[in-house]
Amino acid sequence: MAVFTSLKIVDLPGQPTFGEASDEWLLDFAAAVFGAFDPETNRQLITEYFLLISKKNTKSTLAAGIMLTELACGFRSYDENLILAPTKEVAANSFAPAMGMIDADEELADLLKYQEHLKLITHREMKSTLKVVAADSGTVAGKKASRVLVDELWLFGEMSNADSMLKEATGGQVSRPEGYTIYLTTQSDKPPAGVFKQKLGYFRDVRDGKIVDPRKLPVLYEFPDEMVAEGEHLSPANFYLTNPNIGRSVTQTWLEEKASEADHDADGPRAVFYAKHLNVEIGIGLRHDAWVGALYWQAAQAAPEVWDGSLDQFLEIVEVVVAGGDGGGLDDLFGLALLGRHKVTKQWLLWCKAWAQQDVFERRKDIVSNLDDFATEGSLVKCVTPTQDLVEVVDLLERIKDLGLFPEQAAIGLDPQNITSLVDELTGRGFTVEQLPAISQGYRLSGAVWGTERKLKDGTMIHAGQRLMAWCAGNAKAEQRGNAVLITKQVAGKAKIDPLIAAFNAVVLMSRNPEAAGAGPQFMFI
Repeated sequence: MAVFTSLKIVDLPGQPTFGEASDEWLLDFAAAVFGAFDPETNRQLITEYFLLISKKNTKSTLAAGIMLTELACGFRSYDENLILAPTKEVAANSFAPAMGMIDADEELADLLKYQEHLKLITHREMKSTLKVVAADSGTVAGKKASRVLVDELWLFGEMSNADSMLKEATGGQVSRPEGYTIYLTTQSDKPPAGVFKQKLGYFRDVRDGKIVDPRKLPVLYEFPDEMVAEGEHLSPANFYLTNPNIGRSVTQTWLEEKASEADHDADGPRAVFYAKHLNVEIGIGLRHDAWVGALYWQAAQAAPEVWDGSLDQFLEIVEVVVAGGDGGGLDDLFGLALLGRHKVTKQWLLWCKAWAQQDVFERRKDIVSNLDDFATEGSLVKCVTPTQDLVEVVDLLERIKDLGLFPEQAAIGLDPQNITSLVDELTGRGFTVEQLPAISQGYRLSGAVWGTERKLKDGTMIHAGQRLMAWCAGNAKAEQRGNAVLITKQVAGKAKIDPLIAAFNAVVLMSRNPEAAGAGPQFMFI
C-alpha cells in the first residue's frame, strides 16, 4: 500500500498521489487486493475480484495503479502480469496512466521501463512484465500470467468466444498460487449477456449470501431493486450511491446536467445514460420507462411445488390450452406462447419458445450472446433449415391438439401478417379455420397488455421462469396512445419482443374463458 499510495495520478491538476487524491473506497479496494496475499504460504486467499462501478470513477487509473504496484513489488522473476481490454482504445486507457506514473517518479523510472508501441512494462531487475493487450484468442494464447485484470467486462459479454478467451488468459494461475483475477466494469448499455451476465449473476449471489465462496470478492455499486422499483434511483440526491468518487473525478452538478439532458432524449439513449452513469441494468424492472408488467415478472415465476417449468408437467396440470404466435422477417424471432389454465388453482400458466433463423445471427451480432444463452437454456432453437421453425411449431401444436387440450374454436391466436405458410401447415394437420383467429395488433392489444400486468401482479398468472422471456419483457417499452397502450421495442429499438407479443395474443384467447374440446378415451395420463 505504501507503493500504491505513492503513485502519481498525472492527469489530475498538481499530479497528486493515490494516497492524496483517493477516497476511502478506492484505498479499501486496493488494500483488499494486496492484503489477501499470505506471505507465509505465498498464496492469494482471494482469487477473483469483481468491481462494478459507474463510468468516470477512475476505474482505468485504478487498474493501472494496482497492476503497476504488483509489478514493482513482485517476488517472482520473469513473471507475467496482464491487463486484458476488449478493444485497443480501452487498452490505451489503462496503459497511458501507467506510463505517466513511471515518468512522474524517478525511483520508479529506474526500476521499470516501458515500451509504448508494445504496451509492455518490464521490471529491469526481475525481468517480470506487465502487458496491456486488446483481447482476441491470438493475443492471450499461451499466456502464463500470475495476475490478470480484465477491463470493461461488459464488452466481453458481446463476444461469442469470450469465455474461452478468459480461461486461456487466466490458465497460468494454476501453477502460480499468488495469482488472481480482477474484473472491472461498468453496467452494460444493453441487457447483460454472455460472460458478463454469467459473472455478474454469480458475484451478486455471493454478495447476497446465496453462494458461499470465500475466494470471491464482489464490490458492486448498484441500487437495490426496491429503490429502482420505487423510482428512487432517478433522484439526484441518490446519485452518490453508484458514484463513490463523486466530488473527485465526477461531480454532482455534471451528473445532474447529463441526467436532465438524457431525460429529454430518445428512450434508448436515456436508458444508456442510466446504465453507464448510475449502473441501472437495462432489463427486468430496472428501467424507468419499463413496461409495467416487467416490474412484476420475476416475482411471477412458478413455485417448484406448483410447476417445475417443464412442458411435460404443463400439459399434465392444465385443463385447457390456447396458443399465440408472432414473428416477422428472417431477421426476427418466431415466438410461440402456450397459455394454460390450471386444473385446480385456475391460475394461468405461461410457457414459451422461440425459433431463430441463421439470418438473425448474421445480421444481429449485438444480441448473439443473448441468443446463445437462450439456446443453451432450451427456450430458443437455432434453425438449420428454412422450414425448421414452421415444422417444429406445428408439431408441438398438433401434440396439444391430440391431447384434446385446445378449444374447438379460437385455439391459436396469430398476428395476421406473414402467417400464410403457418396457416397452410396447420390446416393440413387437421386444424380448422375457426381455431385460427387473427389477433389485431398494435393498440388493439391494450386489453391483453393491461390484463397481463394485473395478473402478473396478483399472482393469477405464473410463468416458467425462462430467461428468454425475462429478456423479452425487459426489452418492452409501453407507449401511451390516447386511452390505449402500445408495446414496442426498447433499447434503441434493437432488441426482440416477438415471444412476448405471442403471449399477449394467447392472453386475448384465454380471456374468453375457453373450454377444452376433450381428447377421446384413447388418451390417458399415467
